[in-house]
Amino acid sequence: MAVAPTGTQVELVLGDQSAVVVEVGGGLRAYDVAGRPVVDGYGPGEMATAGRGQVLLPWPNRVRDGRWSWRGQDLQLPLSEVAKGNAIHGLTRWAPWDLVDATPTAATWEHVLHPQPGWPGTLRCTTAYALSPHGLTVTMAAQNVGPADCPLAAGMHPYLSAVGLVDDGVLTLPAARCAPVDDRGLPMPTVDVAGTAHDFRAGRRVGAGPLDLPFTGLARDASGVATVLWQDGSRAVELWVDASFGWLHVFTGDTVPEVGRRRRGIAVEPMTAPAGALSSGTDLVVLAPQQTWTGRWGVRVRA
Repeated sequence: MAVAPTGTQVELVLGDQSAVVVEVGGGLRAYDVAGRPVVDGYGPGEMATAGRGQVLLPWPNRVRDGRWSWRGQDLQLPLSEVAKGNAIHGLTRWAPWDLVDATPTAATWEHVLHPQPGWPGTLRCTTAYALSPHGLTVTMAAQNVGPADCPLAAGMHPYLSAVGLVDDGVLTLPAARCAPVDDRGLPMPTVDVAGTAHDFRAGRRVGAGPLDLPFTGLARDASGVATVLWQDGSRAVELWVDASFGWLHVFTGDTVPEVGRRRRGIAVEPMTAPAGALSSGTDLVVLAPQQTWTGRWGVRVRA
């Protein structure tokens, strides 16, 4: 029997909601409401491309030249983005994860990341998915199960679906600052978005231009939650992040490998830190032995 490119597929169903989560990378392949895609995912016979629904651990986005230092040790990561000479999106997204719990509406995947060339620590990573009347909630966690302190930055890479192109969608993004990036996709110092084309706080049409930027300075409610609103056609979708995620990377999909799928979904990526955090230390989490980091985000169709 043939094995799916992303391994075991687990379908979650609650009312008119359905989601599919997968063994490879512990990722999210699909999330639909009332038969319409909420996330721009991929089919059961496909592998994930352009980061679709992937868990990004132990760092999201890019490390310049794959080089960084930790506690006096110079480290070299494999260059997984060869064209730009970067290490990108961590070390777990192509690894098999173990299914440790599943019900009709929830599933949890686990993967132990061991030390390897360019990476010094041991992390027990879990990603839990749960459907409720309030939508899909994703709980990410990483426990340092090694003998010494371990750095961590975490993220995930969902794309929100568009009816046609993302150009006509209206994005409301509660971010006061963004980090311009260089030609290798690496961030420069943050700038205030006020008065720029990157100020989406009041909601604005995405338009035809490319967008591939990290945003921060997130406005939050009393419980520490920041909420993004994506309005496309007749439907409004909210993506929320808890206080563990201080950054949102927004990408209009202009360079995805499948030409026909470019700008068909807008990635809104929860991240704890920007690109280059392993080198810069910006918002990098340091876990003591046995310490656990946990972060939650979710997506829902607004009634």
